Amino acid sequence: MSSSLPRITEIRSIGLGRGWSAETGDNAGSTGGTTSANNSDTLVEVHTDAGIVGYGSCYTTKDLVDGALHFLRPMFIGEVAIEPERVSEKMHQSTYWQGRGGSITHTVSGIDIALWDILGKYTGQPVGRLLGGRYRDRIKPYGSLIFDEPGKLRAKLQEAMARGFKAFKMGWGPFGRVSDEMDELMVSTARETVGDECELMVDAGGSEQFWPHGLKWALRTADMLSDYGVVWFEEALPPDDIDGFRQLRLGSSILISTGEVLTRRQSFIPWLESGAVDLIQPDCTKVGGLSEARRIGWMAYDHNILMVPHGWNTAIGLAADLQLVSAMPRARWVEYITPAPLIDDIVATPFKLDEEGYLTIPDSPGLGIELDPEGVKKQAI
Repeated sequence: MSSSLPRITEIRSIGLGRGWSAETGDNAGSTGGTTSANNSDTLVEVHTDAGIVGYGSCYTTKDLVDGALHFLRPMFIGEVAIEPERVSEKMHQSTYWQGRGGSITHTVSGIDIALWDILGKYTGQPVGRLLGGRYRDRIKPYGSLIFDEPGKLRAKLQEAMARGFKAFKMGWGPFGRVSDEMDELMVSTARETVGDECELMVDAGGSEQFWPHGLKWALRTADMLSDYGVVWFEEALPPDDIDGFRQLRLGSSILISTGEVLTRRQSFIPWLESGAVDLIQPDCTKVGGLSEARRIGWMAYDHNILMVPHGWNTAIGLAADLQLVSAMPRARWVEYITPAPLIDDIVATPFKLDEEGYLTIPDSPGLGIELDPEGVKKQAI
């Protein structure tokens, strides 16, 4: 390897605070929400001896990222910074005993995204082109928000519509946690609010601890959602119930999705091969970065399953998802939390939807976004 290639000199972490009261309301699940900021996301800055800095995002806390960075340091210091897939695979293969699929994998995710950002900046190309080529230059985002009692839910949807969204995913909150009647009331309120021209998706949040529902509840609820033209039903069951998901998919008239808690491409294989889902939802900031998410996307494509990236994270996560879907033969949506300070307040140029409710996929070098240092500082904890 040529010594003139940019090499990694340092990786820094920035913990970000997520105020659940701002994003999810007062009830983020059956255990209730919290009004304090929770460090669920951590940015990483990968520095090189060429002066190029790449940015990534990890879906885990700063303490865990810092511990993983300390452990991984001998594996990345001095490495060529424009070979993301090789460097990331080296870290995956070298840490089977210390964090196979856990916080180390989450940290590698952020490093990998940052290395793709560096490669794009080094070559002057958008990451999507480097991932294999751009099939599209725009994509529809769905505004992702938390279920609430009908009056508050209506206000949330109206606010998202005012921002230009034409698709909406509602999840967690009281859904599946009060009664079937309450579930239908929230969904009927949503359909009445957004009209028939907008898309609705529902996320039950079955990855919450001690999820109480099984297959029969999921089948019954899927029938109800079908009556209101819901596009897909997400996380209706606990995230390890692969056979339950397979039966649900076969018995449901609407699309079935899951996958946000899975990590490593190997974990997705049985879900794709068994026909357990119509949509698969890897999260770039957890699963191993863009390198792993691209492989999962192509495996899904080969099984005629649509990949829709999970994106309840940060502006960097959204930017990575935009580049990823630009490079997939089939793609229809990306997730966009609304409202979300960790997306809207940390970039120099905010994302903006066009008149049709689509986002333009950046074509500038790297991930195509520039962070606002002051905005990041305000969200840092």
